[in-house]
Amino acid sequence: MSRRRYVARGVPGGYRIRDGKGRRWWGDRYALCPDDLLAELNGARDPARITALLKRYRAQKR
Repeated sequence: MSRRRYVARGVPGGYRIRDGKGRRWWGDRYALCPDDLLAELNGARDPARITALLKRYRAQKR
């Protein structure tokens, strides 16, 4: 099994996505763990699907 590039890490106030290759944080802080977003980032990487998931998680923050 290959190593996952993007993983969710618990931080104060929720979760953040960590880019293992770039060694930096990716995206915003999320209240709930973005499992389907992580699966898309590590899997098919469809830009339209990633954009839709980002909009959904940003809407949950408000």
